[in-house]
Amino acid sequence: MADPLDQRAGRATPAGEHGWDGEAGSSPVGVRQEPDAYAAPEEGSAARERFAERPSSRYGPRRAHARRPKKRRRLRRAVLVLLAVVAVAVGGTYGWAETRLRRDVDLGAYGDRPPPGEGTNYLVVGSDSRDGLSEDDVKDLRAGGGGGRRTDSMMLLHTGAHGTTMVSLPRDSWVTVPGRLDTSTGKTKRPEGDKLNAAFSYGGPELLVHTVEQNTGLRVDHYAEIGFAGFVNIVDAIGGVRMCLDRDIKDKKSGADLRKGCQSLNGKQALAFVRQRHQEREGDLGRSRNQQKFLSTLARQAARPDTLFDPLEIAPAVQAGLDTLIVDKDMSLRDLAGMFRAVQSVAGGRGKQISVPVSGFGVPTPKGNVLKWDAERSARLFADLRHDRPVTETGKRTR
Repeated sequence: MADPLDQRAGRATPAGEHGWDGEAGSSPVGVRQEPDAYAAPEEGSAARERFAERPSSRYGPRRAHARRPKKRRRLRRAVLVLLAVVAVAVGGTYGWAETRLRRDVDLGAYGDRPPPGEGTNYLVVGSDSRDGLSEDDVKDLRAGGGGGRRTDSMMLLHTGAHGTTMVSLPRDSWVTVPGRLDTSTGKTKRPEGDKLNAAFSYGGPELLVHTVEQNTGLRVDHYAEIGFAGFVNIVDAIGGVRMCLDRDIKDKKSGADLRKGCQSLNGKQALAFVRQRHQEREGDLGRSRNQQKFLSTLARQAARPDTLFDPLEIAPAVQAGLDTLIVDKDMSLRDLAGMFRAVQSVAGGRGKQISVPVSGFGVPTPKGNVLKWDAERSARLFADLRHDRPVTETGKRTR
């Protein structure tokens, strides 16, 4: 009787092999039999099917697992191709953005600048420019009122060996505005005390930079300014900014109407939030803190991988920002990216957010109520930044 195993292998049982019965060719169950060197090779259909799926090579048949590295190589190639496509798309977006930068600001227009310090200083300004807004937009965003060009926020951003420090400069800060040519009268004006925001109104970014440099002793390396339209469009382009508020905010002048708790602010709501100050106990100082908090949160959310590495996401955000972005003549897109990364690092807890030390707010002057800097503490802060030393100042107001 033929053994079923032999039948499946396509081989008949040779004569004399009858299993475990004490006769020739028999062997006990469980004991391995050495193959006959002269036995015919397997020719059964199962054997043929088993070997048919094994790709061969000049070194003989490959095992089934030999196909796995080939699959992995295909996957790696696919991933590399995908990354190359994304890099080209994003690189194309950045190349296009490089040509769109409005390099209008001459930082050395007034001369008499402080010597370069250690690290890099950026002056980041949010202005009330209505460029890019229709009349309906101005009404909807409560962006009307007042003449001339003013700032809504000013921040000094320092990057160096000890990380990033973001210093808010309240627009109502009492400073000395350097002498300048009064374009309305053609006469030269002597240095005078005024609000920091007034410098921007009198002479635009150039006089503002000159005023900041003269009052801090810091050399401003780069300047970036964005108007209302650009701000709103950036926030909307990244799908809103999630903020957690510790109280309700309702301000008729800015249009802010926000509830306590965590929520996603769209462009219109975000603009109202960073502009409002009448609900802040410390007025302009409180507004500056809100602006710092919002800017760092905006930078963190804009730096999410699903935004940075998606051309469909990054292109609208970049275009939205460039619509009203004004920078200095030496600013490159690489510098701008460095500024963005610095803000993002502060948002990630790898930097400090403080306000310039203040000794009093609501101080009456001939130019209205102002904030006065603490002379000793602010001087120490700016000296630390100039020499790129670790900043120990907390920015809390002197009692």
